[in-house]
Amino acid sequence: MWVLLRSGYPLRILLPLRGAWMGRRGLPRSLAPGPPRRRYRKEALPALEVPVLPVTAAEIRQYLRARGIPFQDGHSCLRAPSPFVGASKLKDQSGAATSFSLFIDKTTGRFLCMTSLAEGSWEDFQASVEGRGDGAREGVLLGEASDAEDTEEVRRIWDRAIPLWELPEPEEAQLVRVMFGLTKVTDDTLKRFSVRYLRAARSLVFPWFSPGGLGLRGLKLLGAEGQGDGVHYVETTIPRPGAYHNLFGLPLISRRDVELVLTSRELDSLALNQSTGLPTLALPRGTACLPPALLPYLEQFRRVVLWLGDDLRSWEAAKLFARKLNPKRCSLVRPGDQQPSPLEALNQGLNLSRILRTALPAWHKSIVSFRQLREEVLGELSNVEQAAGVRWSRFPDLNRLLKGHRKGELTVFTGPTGSGKTTFISEYALDLCTQGVNTLWGSFEISNVRLARVMLTQFAVGRLEEQLDKYDEWADRFEDLPLYFMTFHGQQSIRTVIDTMQHAVYVYDICHVVIDNLQFMMGHEQLSTDRIAAQDYIVGAFRKFATDSSCHVTLVIHPRKEDDDKELQTASIFGSAKASQEADNVLILQDRKLVTGPGKRYLQVSKNRFDGDVGVFPLEFNKSSLTFSIPPKSKARLKKIKDDNGLAAKKPSSGKKGAMPQISETCSDQAPKPYQPDLTKPSR
Repeated sequence: MWVLLRSGYPLRILLPLRGAWMGRRGLPRSLAPGPPRRRYRKEALPALEVPVLPVTAAEIRQYLRARGIPFQDGHSCLRAPSPFVGASKLKDQSGAATSFSLFIDKTTGRFLCMTSLAEGSWEDFQASVEGRGDGAREGVLLGEASDAEDTEEVRRIWDRAIPLWELPEPEEAQLVRVMFGLTKVTDDTLKRFSVRYLRAARSLVFPWFSPGGLGLRGLKLLGAEGQGDGVHYVETTIPRPGAYHNLFGLPLISRRDVELVLTSRELDSLALNQSTGLPTLALPRGTACLPPALLPYLEQFRRVVLWLGDDLRSWEAAKLFARKLNPKRCSLVRPGDQQPSPLEALNQGLNLSRILRTALPAWHKSIVSFRQLREEVLGELSNVEQAAGVRWSRFPDLNRLLKGHRKGELTVFTGPTGSGKTTFISEYALDLCTQGVNTLWGSFEISNVRLARVMLTQFAVGRLEEQLDKYDEWADRFEDLPLYFMTFHGQQSIRTVIDTMQHAVYVYDICHVVIDNLQFMMGHEQLSTDRIAAQDYIVGAFRKFATDSSCHVTLVIHPRKEDDDKELQTASIFGSAKASQEADNVLILQDRKLVTGPGKRYLQVSKNRFDGDVGVFPLEFNKSSLTFSIPPKSKARLKKIKDDNGLAAKKPSSGKKGAMPQISETCSDQAPKPYQPDLTKPSR
């Protein structure tokens, strides 16, 4: 049903919650495939594909009525008879019409036929209905089969895996149950879900069966590794994560089921189904995303409960996924001490059915009371670090000031021309992307090819033109990042850009959008329009998008023309004060090379709405890797600005022209080491 573009190796990155995506290199040597055979695609970049003419639900309904095609309005899809199925298959033995098997996404217009597994875009559907195209009705739109190399590997691993209860040594079986927390999960449950164990890799094996149980399409291997006093889980998917669209447990779903519980892990689905008897499904990539291609399989349920985990990140993901599924039918299980993940709740002897009854509705009116927000406030107070957002791994000083990268915020970034704004912000975004933050890049100033080259160099921390033999290995890892590019270049209208961003949030669950830069959208407006008013309108549109979509927007804005011997301030941002007022964070790349010598760059956090901490810290540019790393020999590193009544507390200046102000220091005795990736470990 899903088209596989190429075969390759999954990237070794960490899962946001309890596991890690692990490449096939983590498999035993006897099970690992041979050297990769590269098949280059015509599209070199994972560019975001957006319809030329976006379709709306009203236009879809109007077209179906005009063509005389009956349809039913569902939660997230429209259902209609499929043009890819013969008339004999659309009726049962009594001659009555059967349920409609074609699902059309209300947001994107993409369709999926449950009977023939045909799928395609809205334009493909129109061509099929109108008889245009070359053999569209004969099945050209049918999903391609899995890659032969993947199929062979899946079958080889599946044949070597055995049921857990068939292990020859009872002690080994008990150890496996302890490692994976399955001490209270029965053999009947494992058998019902077809879970096996691969002794050579010491991993549980979860199968991905085609709809209707027609064949084995893929596998997920879950390995357990000791890490201190706990256990670290490592996941491997075949095919690669981007093409692994398995709803684990789907073959057990009956057409009569009207309630469903969605989890982020297969082990949680086992625990829930065993304890409650309710239908359960596990998302293919945990809390990372909910692909729209899976929505047709969830249409039959009148109520969907999302129980994705026990931390704030899973709670945010549950609210985001509920928007796709129609919030009016969704309920969310709020994380808490007495409401852990389903598997932990089972092991603690908690009543899982009672926890499900406490699930809160995802939909509410525009006005809420504190009583409805009380538990959310408590959750943020009791999980301060998680509430602060995703922390950077390459910029520890940025973590000390901003505390983390949070959804729904607007960050304004500025700096002098030629100071390296695009280079820095690409590494800033790449750092988050390698930690599972789905990122959309809108580069209007430089081409996507050049931007991708810079980011790939930063990702590999070295110049690949000097080691082309390693290009395929790094390109494979880079390609599996949740990173997408807008195909715009030059001047664009704000409406087109916002539509593209909304499409990306729906299809790819984008959490971070980078716009480089705002000035390229102002030139598209009418010449008679006031440029200041146009900028205010654009900034307001991005602010509204960030809030409504719960998506972080980083907006690059050029500064006003300033004297070379003056530092940039918040007031230096081009335009009116609206940009700095609307922004949650304001970052300024200070470049002092014209005054104090070459290479003196600082990052200044001049606004931080989260907790008010502002300050500066030095940056050192590494030309060979195009990265900004922290100087290794500097004790006075991070400088926080204490702002009382709007005044910064400064120490007496040395009087040197262009010198950085002597601000109260809050730093450790030993400077952090510069970022150095370990190529023997996962890249996240």
